[in-house]
Amino acid sequence: MTTISGQGGRLVVLGVAESDAHAVANQLIAMQLRDHGFTVVNLGVCTPLSEFADALDRHPRAEAVLIGTLNGHAHQDLRTLPALRAAGRLNRPVVVGGNISVGSRKDGAAERRLYDLGVDHLLRDAGELVLLLDRLHATMAAGLPNG
Repeated sequence: MTTISGQGGRLVVLGVAESDAHAVANQLIAMQLRDHGFTVVNLGVCTPLSEFADALDRHPRAEAVLIGTLNGHAHQDLRTLPALRAAGRLNRPVVVGGNISVGSRKDGAAERRLYDLGVDHLLRDAGELVLLLDRLHATMAAGLPNG
């Protein structure tokens, strides 16, 4: 279920990766973004990448696509990102946050795989999100690539 909330001038598309049903962090992040003046198009949980692309089509002024994942299956959930990007869809910075791989032992391989798919930014701390969005906004306003 898509919800649009907030009255800010800046807009983001938010959702949870396709195989992930963790809703609490999604709602908390949406609230944080609204508190910082963003309008949030929240696609909710278990969202295929094609629905993120459809949301960008409906909301072309969106600054970024924010995808949360807590179950560790981000690479599988984002496997269609290269094809969507090649088709000219998902043409905004894609930010993935949360637990990006299964298991307690983390190494850089999971991050590299996501960057190789075309993810622009990875965050482990939701508290860094607004700062990243501000940096991306300034970069785009200056006409530079996706920061």
